[in-house]
Amino acid sequence: MPYADSDPTDDRSPVPVAIKILVAGGFGVGKTTLVGAVSEVRPLRTEEEMSEPSSLVDQLEGVERKTTTTVAMDFGRISISDDLVVYLFGTPGQKRFWFMWDELAYGALGAVVMADTRRLADCFPSIDYFERNGMPFVVAVNCFEDARRYPSETMRSALNLTDDVPLLLCDARQRSSSRDVLVALVEHAVARLSSGRPVTPAR
Repeated sequence: MPYADSDPTDDRSPVPVAIKILVAGGFGVGKTTLVGAVSEVRPLRTEEEMSEPSSLVDQLEGVERKTTTTVAMDFGRISISDDLVVYLFGTPGQKRFWFMWDELAYGALGAVVMADTRRLADCFPSIDYFERNGMPFVVAVNCFEDARRYPSETMRSALNLTDDVPLLLCDARQRSSSRDVLVALVEHAVARLSSGRPVTPAR
């Protein structure tokens, strides 16, 4: 879609190319924080206060201080240049919202799967989903201050990742760290395309 201030009669008006990236992972892993850290606009958030019934459904072990939950998605935007824009979509982590993943994933270049060493198994559904749909993804381990640190190879083995899936350590609160994760994903997706392996939009 052309920019609003462009002249529709001018063939030279820039038409930006949009890249869609998903940010997935378990409940409370830092998806909303990462999107907010890199977005150039105020991110759209669909967080609601956790009710007593939801606290009985959502597993809070390791994130007991969390008081809100994403009920639809997070959305952010990064303008790389006049003709290249990145849109970020953060998926809800709770199992009862997994039905939304197909719609959010459609047309995406790839995904960032965020992990927390205190609840490493929570990212398994996201990894399985993107592997099953053939979508490039990277795993970003969010280094919480009170979380135990493990060697990358130990985490790679625990997550049963193939050697070609990048695994990075990050601090989702820091713009530079979150940016490096997105760059790693784009490089991984481009390498997949260059090697002839398809990047299959999930549907």
